[in-house]
Amino acid sequence: GEAAAAGAGQAIVWRNVVLMALLHLGAVYALSLVPRAQVLTLLWAYFCFLMTALGVTAGAHRLWSHRSYKAKLPLRIFLAAANSMAFQNDIYEWSRDHRVHHKYSETDADPHNARRGFFFSHIGWLFVRKHRDVIEKGRKLDFTDLLDDPVVRFQRKYYKSSVVLMCFVIPTFVPWYLWGESLWNAYFLASILRYTISLNVTWLVNSAAHMYGNRPYDKHISPRQNTLVSLGAIGEGFHNYHHTFPFDYSASELGLKFNPTTWFIDFMFWLGLVTDRKQAPKEMIQARKERTGDGSA
Repeated sequence: GEAAAAGAGQAIVWRNVVLMALLHLGAVYALSLVPRAQVLTLLWAYFCFLMTALGVTAGAHRLWSHRSYKAKLPLRIFLAAANSMAFQNDIYEWSRDHRVHHKYSETDADPHNARRGFFFSHIGWLFVRKHRDVIEKGRKLDFTDLLDDPVVRFQRKYYKSSVVLMCFVIPTFVPWYLWGESLWNAYFLASILRYTISLNVTWLVNSAAHMYGNRPYDKHISPRQNTLVSLGAIGEGFHNYHHTFPFDYSASELGLKFNPTTWFIDFMFWLGLVTDRKQAPKEMIQARKERTGDGSA
C-alpha cells in the first residue's frame, strides 16, 4: 500500500505498454510455428538465447556493473555485441540502473522495487516513468569507469544500429541463408520468441528471485536463492548470495551449482581473456551464514 502510493504519481509510458503487448502476442504466435520449423532453426534460436543471456550475465552484470573480473578487448567486444542482441538498454544504462538497484534495493530509489509487487518488479517498472528517487539518488553515484571503456562508448553511440543488426537481422538471416528456413519462421522464432523469453528470464531475477526462495546468507534482505531462476538465467538466481557478496564473479558459491555464466568466465580465463576474478573467501562466506543467514544452508 505505501509503496503503491509512493509510486502513484509516475506517468504511464504508453509506448512501452503497447510495444511489450505486441511483442508478447508475437511470441505466443511464434509458438505455433515451432512444429513447422526446421530443427536447425530451433537450435539456432537456442544458441542466440545463450549468447543473449551471456551479454547480460557475463557482460552488463558481472563485468561492467560489478567489475567482478577483468576482460581483455576481444572478449569485451564479443560481450558488447551479445548485449546488443539482448536489447535491454545499452551497457552504460543497464549497469547504471543495476548499481542504483544494489545501492538502494527495495526502496523507491530501486528502479524495480520488489516491495511494489511481482508485476511491478517484473515488467511494470518499464511501463512508468522512473520514480524521482531513482533519478535523484542515482546522480550521487559515480559511473565514470563505464564511459572510460571505449567498448562501452562505442556500443552506446551506435546502440540502435547494433540492436537492429544483432537482435533482429542476424538471428533472422542466418537460418534463411544457410539452411533455407523461411524468413517468417526465422524472424518469429530466432528473433521475437527468443527475445521475449530472454527478457522474461532476466526480469525473473528482479521479481521471483526477490520474493521466492531461502536466504542462507542474509535473512535481513529481500533477494533469495531461487533454483528455477538460476536454470533459466544461466546462474543468476543465487540472488541472496549475490546481494550479500556482489563483488564475487561467480554470483554464487563455487562447486556443483548450475552456473553456466561462471563456467563461461572460467573458460575465458583458461583462454587468457579473463583476469582478476574476484571471489569471497570461504571463511567470509561461512561467517556470514552463521551471523545473518536463515539457517537453510
